[in-house]
Amino acid sequence: MLKLLKTHFGFDQFRPLQEEIIREVMAGRDALVLMPTGGGKSLCFQLPALLLPGLTLVISPLISLMKDQVDALRANGVAAACINSTLSRGEIVKIQTEAQQGKIKILYAAPERLILPEFQHFLQKIKVSLLAIDESHCISEWGHDFRPDYLNLKILRDLFPGVPVLALTATATPQVREDIREQLALEQAKLFISSFNRHNLFYTVLPQREAYGQLLEILGEHRQEAAIIYCFSRKDTENLAADLRGEGFKALPYHAGLESEERRTNQESFIRDEVQIITATIAFGMGIDKPDVRLVIHYHLPKSLEGYYQETGRAGRDGLPSKCILFYSSADAVKQQYFIKQIEEATERKNAYRKLEQMVAYAELTHCRRQHLLAYFGEDYPREKCDGCDICLSPPQEFEATIVSQKIMSAIVRTGERFGMNHVIEVLLGSKNKNILERDHHRLSVYGIVDDFSKEDLRRIINQLVSRNLIDKRGEAYPVLALSQEGQDFLRTRQKICLPRPIAPAKLSPAREAVDREYDRELFEKLRVLRKQIADAQGVPPFVVFGDLSLRQMAAYLPQSEKSFARISGVGQEKLNKYGKVFTEVISTYAGEKNLPEKGVPLTGTEKSRRLKREGSTYQETKRLVLEKMSLEEMAGVRNLTARTILAHIEKLAAAGEEIDLAYLRPGAERFAKIKAAFQQAGGLALSPVKEMLGEDFSFEEIRIARLFI
Repeated sequence: MLKLLKTHFGFDQFRPLQEEIIREVMAGRDALVLMPTGGGKSLCFQLPALLLPGLTLVISPLISLMKDQVDALRANGVAAACINSTLSRGEIVKIQTEAQQGKIKILYAAPERLILPEFQHFLQKIKVSLLAIDESHCISEWGHDFRPDYLNLKILRDLFPGVPVLALTATATPQVREDIREQLALEQAKLFISSFNRHNLFYTVLPQREAYGQLLEILGEHRQEAAIIYCFSRKDTENLAADLRGEGFKALPYHAGLESEERRTNQESFIRDEVQIITATIAFGMGIDKPDVRLVIHYHLPKSLEGYYQETGRAGRDGLPSKCILFYSSADAVKQQYFIKQIEEATERKNAYRKLEQMVAYAELTHCRRQHLLAYFGEDYPREKCDGCDICLSPPQEFEATIVSQKIMSAIVRTGERFGMNHVIEVLLGSKNKNILERDHHRLSVYGIVDDFSKEDLRRIINQLVSRNLIDKRGEAYPVLALSQEGQDFLRTRQKICLPRPIAPAKLSPAREAVDREYDRELFEKLRVLRKQIADAQGVPPFVVFGDLSLRQMAAYLPQSEKSFARISGVGQEKLNKYGKVFTEVISTYAGEKNLPEKGVPLTGTEKSRRLKREGSTYQETKRLVLEKMSLEEMAGVRNLTARTILAHIEKLAAAGEEIDLAYLRPGAERFAKIKAAFQQAGGLALSPVKEMLGEDFSFEEIRIARLFI
């Protein structure tokens, strides 16, 4: 498996759960896999397909996604194809013939094709060894993205009763999981749940006041990087794309109302890096496999937390830092309520209100957004702060909210606990609204008693009081406010309360200069141009040639030989043969012009293990001395080596996962804090800038040891 992983996909080790899932599949057993976007779901069926006899049939709901995956597989030397409505009759017959001849290992198809008798007849003529159901949450009416065509998948169980089924999804609440099990007859399937935490994504919510100006500023900071902007309506997507083009950005709209050819062209332009920005409707799943999206912006409020999570999951699929930004105002929630009210089926309507309420709660959080998102999917986040959301990076300051809370709760009581939030707020602000005057609420003692908070501030305070169980919301479409028992006690006993005050959100990404220090930006741009030229010549998206992560590593380590180039992440045998020479030539020329030396590409996990074994005598001898708790100087003396060499051994032992306790070597708390602060200020893990900051009082060796703990 590891050999195939490196040869075809260019990776040296599996991501969490991948190996366990693949072993389950290879044993011929069903499995249900919950893994976040970018977590490596596809590999769980793509790798077994190479090992199993016959063909792996993959059911996928989106034609564009199929095409991207097929392009990527072929680039990696895997025989793959897809059958969908964009192909001619002749093309479909050709693919089916090749499948019958055993020339195809992975075949993608849309769920609606399964009800066609002709397609069923074709499937019965080929040996299918594995059924993979991608986006399996689409089979559940409880999910955010139900597709009736997915109910056709039950046919597969009848056609292939003994063939293992692998159901995969990036978003599924416990209720949706059970629905998938039931609908696909996966009662005996082993459940694999990967962490839903996307470490590289940064979450922030911005007020929608002056949203367009803020948007331009954000896009200006990421001018060469891919961005998806989700809007409420089709008209919004087209207007925003036109506005952005007027500002000099390359932007196109994408929604279900466009002619299919225009939609396909716009998406293709985005995938091929010909435009940087796509504006899309939140209701329409784009289904793109583009790994280098750096920004996902929700210009309007999504319908559900599940949908929001999946849409933000399209950012940073290559593991590099990316931002997820939500512009929010209560007006968006009111707009959504209007459309929910039109839903005729009572259960569906009630479900939509509940999901909207969860989305609003997320937008108005005063604690860690990552923690809240993970809790929604039933996962505990062990840390108090994630340092990857606006709230953790810039915690809201608390203010003395006793008086305003008392005023709000008194207004709820005085109006009879029969009115919604807007009415209560308008009473407090002294509005001359017709409803207030007709009900004589302008004569109440609470009328106009708030003049130091805006309407938006009061709404947020009320929601915080609801979250603290002091106020109840009763009803669905038009919930009224009433005091809970705790709220009544709060008023009666004159308790005090402090609440978070919204403040300006923090900048989420490290300074551009700090990021650029990690790799040569000029060389990265040259490699991007080369990648685009090769991709255009082959008719594939640039990321099919190499992802951004691979290019950044090339620009950081300057590999100029076949051996060192092969160590770059994402370089398998197929890509080494195809592209190794042309990329190393560009790197060599650039390095020669700039007089830059090649840097050693870090050994991959498997290579490290092999090398530690091969050179076991020297590494294991250092390990033995560490276990005896010797100081660096003592080890250097015993081994007759320099302290620098001993440190290199320790770093390699630690990186290879060897069990060694290094705590005794760690600098004292005060000195360690100074070193850590210097690394943070330097914006990377390079030693020289840190040594320069700290001066002669700190040795390189002490800084290197501290780095092991940072």
